[in-house]
Amino acid sequence: MQRVADRDGGAITALLLRRRGGLAGASLGVVVVYGYAAAQGWPVTVPVRWAVTGPAVAVVAATVAGLYPALRASRMSPTGALRSA
Repeated sequence: MQRVADRDGGAITALLLRRRGGLAGASLGVVVVYGYAAAQGWPVTVPVRWAVTGPAVAVVAATVAGLYPALRASRMSPTGALRSA
């Protein structure tokens, strides 16, 4: 039972980190676009659709990339998982 609780806690933590990374990347992208457009004297347009889609794609990509190692580690003992990393 403890193993299931640990795996779920790790999944929640990983999801929160992925979401934070996606939001940070989208925010940085918006800041760069606004800064560059202001420096060039251009009007700024950042569609809301892309500002929302960026973090969502980041979460999905990170989930897919992290799924296999997480499942593999959940089947191992904690020391074995650390040794293989």
